[in-house]
Amino acid sequence: MTKSAAHILKTEALSIGYKKKDQEQLIASGIDIKIKQGELVAVIGVNGIGKSTFLRTLSGIQPALSGKVLLKSIEFGKIDALELASLISLVLTEQPVSKNLSVLELVALGRQPYTNWIGKLSKNDLRQILSALKLVNIEPLQEKKCYELSDGQMQKVLIARAIAQDTPLVILDEPTTHLDLYHKAYVLKLLKDLTRKTNKAIVFASHEINLAIQLCDKIILMQPGKVEIGSPEELLKKNAFSEIFPSDIIVFDPETVSFRIKS
Repeated sequence: MTKSAAHILKTEALSIGYKKKDQEQLIASGIDIKIKQGELVAVIGVNGIGKSTFLRTLSGIQPALSGKVLLKSIEFGKIDALELASLISLVLTEQPVSKNLSVLELVALGRQPYTNWIGKLSKNDLRQILSALKLVNIEPLQEKKCYELSDGQMQKVLIARAIAQDTPLVILDEPTTHLDLYHKAYVLKLLKDLTRKTNKAIVFASHEINLAIQLCDKIILMQPGKVEIGSPEELLKKNAFSEIFPSDIIVFDPETVSFRIKS
């Protein structure tokens, strides 16, 4: 599928953080990013740097301290909740879901923004649900209860629900938490394939930096005092990855394009 040149997500001089009474706790400022449809984008950085806060701000759950977040060139403040649900689908870490639902029923929840007041699914809703099951390769699981699934299978179900919501932008917070190395790679490769097959932009936070460098179109690198975005190749040329961790234990090897324990 041919990628559109349109920017689905853009920020201008964005500052993120928290407001407590009359005080602001600033996490990062001056964030300027542009993400196109069909791009896979990882948000990386050390624990506690603010990745989840950043994603919550991009998805409208948490207000920005200042600056702008634009979806399809429209500012957040001018988008109502129903329209926002047709633009962004969200998969959060430890998202509360009823595991008594079947896989099909949980994926069907992605169609809620489009159903009528009694929640009846249309033929188009069913098409979107079945298409999502097929895209994520979980058709054989559709009758299983969610409590019967492994962590890796459950993660795929949540991704399928996001795909069924049929939004141009999908945001995931730590989609590979609790997964072993094989399933981490499987889920991130799945996300890459989904951007190509659906032309959706997918933005996810991750600690899997080595995998992100191999698979992503762009990486948003969060460090104390600055946030930068670029292709893996652009960030490699700037030696940006060598600054993520303290160099006493882990170093970035540009030849193998990966982190290793310092000998």
